[in-house]
Parts: sequence; C-alpha cells; structure tokens
Amino acid sequence: MKKKWMAALGIICTIGLVGCQEKSDEKKLEQQQIQESEREVGELKKPVNFEQQTEPVVVEIVDPSTKAIVQTILPKEKGYETDVQSYTRQIEQIAKELARGNDKTAGYDKRMQLDKLDDQGKIIKGSPLIVLKESELVERILEASVTGGKVELPLYITESGYSFEDIPYLEEVVVASYTTYFNTHDVGRNKNIELSAKAINNVIIGSGDSFSFNTVVGPRDEANGYQPAPEIINKKVVMGIGGGICQTSSTLFNAVDQIPVKFVERHHHSLNVGYVPKGRDATVSYGGLDFRFQNTTDVPFLIKANYSKNSLTIEIRTAEKYVEILKKP
Repeated sequence: MKKKWMAALGIICTIGLVGCQEKSDEKKLEQQQIQESEREVGELKKPVNFEQQTEPVVVEIVDPSTKAIVQTILPKEKGYETDVQSYTRQIEQIAKELARGNDKTAGYDKRMQLDKLDDQGKIIKGSPLIVLKESELVERILEASVTGGKVELPLYITESGYSFEDIPYLEEVVVASYTTYFNTHDVGRNKNIELSAKAINNVIIGSGDSFSFNTVVGPRDEANGYQPAPEIINKKVVMGIGGGICQTSSTLFNAVDQIPVKFVERHHHSLNVGYVPKGRDATVSYGGLDFRFQNTTDVPFLIKANYSKNSLTIEIRTAEKYVEILKKP
C-alpha cells in the first residue's frame, strides 16, 4: 500500500514539474516577444536622416525658346526650410536680374525695335517688345521649391501693332509737321542732326507701340559717324561727340505733340535753346535721358524726317482713312 502511494505521489510531482516547465517556457517566449517589440519601437523612435535617404530639391529655370537651363536653385541652401521670407527676397532678386540684367549679363527685357521702310518702301524688320514678368516667375519658383522641378521663364512678346496691308498707304496724308532751323556753318553739329534724322526717318509707329529716341537712333559715337559739336551739360556749353542731336529730338516732339500720343519720358535742357520756343525742347543723352512716347490710338502712322542744308522738317503721315482718328480732340 505504501509503495502504491509513493508511486502516485511521484506521478503527481512529475506532472507538476512538466506543467511548471511549460509555464516557464511560455513566460520566456512572452518576454522575448516583448523585447522584440521594444526593439522595433526603439528603431522607430530613432531620427531619420533624410539627407541620406533622398536627393536634394533642385529648381531649374528654363528658357522657353531654347529649352536651356539658365539658372539652378537649391532651395535648402538658400534657407527655404528655415526662413521663407529671406528665401523669397533672394528669389525676387534672381527674377529682377534675369529680367533687367546686371553688370555682367543682359536681361531678358527688351524694348521694341520699331520696323521702318527702306528707300524702296520695303519693310526693315525690327524686333518685338519682350517683358519677363518678375512676379509670375517668383510665384512659379516658390511653388516648385517644395518638390523641385523645371520652371519656364514667363516671357511676354508684343509685335508692332500695324497691318502689312496698311504699308502702301501710310504716306498718303501729312497730319502733323514741324520745322526747325540751324546755322549752315556748324558742320559737325549739322552732320549729327543729319545722322539722327536719318535714323528716325520712315519709322512705323503701330497702334500701342512705344517710341524711344535712344533705342531708335542708337549710340552717338565716332564709330557711327557722329562728330564733336557744342552741347549743353549742367548749364554749360561744352564740346561733345554728337552735339546737336537734341534739335532732332525736339523737332520730333513738336511734331508728335500735334497728334494724340502719350508722352512717357521728356526732359528740358538746363539752358534755353534757340531752335524751339522755351519749354518746347526734348533733351536726350544715350544711356541716360531719353525722349519716349506711346501711340495710344488704334491706327498706325509714319515718321518722315527731311533734312536740308539749314533746316529739319519732321512730318507725321498716315493713310487717308485714319486722318480723323489722329486728330487731337
């Protein structure tokens, strides 16, 4: 009887030990699972180094006509992620230089080079007005600074506002005219008047077109045939290359002032001049003061400059059907 009881007790203990062992194994497995979960959470909490995982954001500014990349911007290097206001100011400066140019390169903005007629009445093509809209470029760059990409320059091109069908008729009627006189003995001065008059002769001013005396006439230097002559600078009469061309610009002003145009820029001499009444002059200086106006009518007209040995006459001509439109109200 005693042996049977001892045997039963042994079986019970064995079952208990097995149960204890199974519980112990389950606990270890549970601890292992907890440790693995903690390691995974720890990995997630570690800071991610995005610089190692992603390429830097790059914005490329592209010329729409040539598809060439004209400038590359790295937003992060310019502080886009830390100071948006400072970054925006830098982008505005980039847009300004692309539009207007700087000391090293010319900008995209270009004044219109007006078309004109040659001696046979054929058109000598100029070039259109080109404007790079700076605010629009800034907006495009800021949008692309988030993810990167290519940004095309927003260039707006305006051709001269006339029709080829009007060309044969633009000389039909003189709607305005003005004449000034000069001394035949001032050889150098007279040559300068002749050259500048030739430059503006037969220039076509289309509807909406802007005329710039400096752009049309160009540099007044010896390379272009201009000669030393007296000119007014800071209330003094001095010798300078191109002296006398202000008589051409002033004669032109008095002619176009008889038709409905908008004067954009005009300056007076620091001294009175004798070839036009006081206050009726328009002084110019290449690279500086300019004489500019815009044709605000809906019709084109033609500038005719007639130089003689002692006078300059500038006429404004147009087609007969446009005469009434070009009369001042």
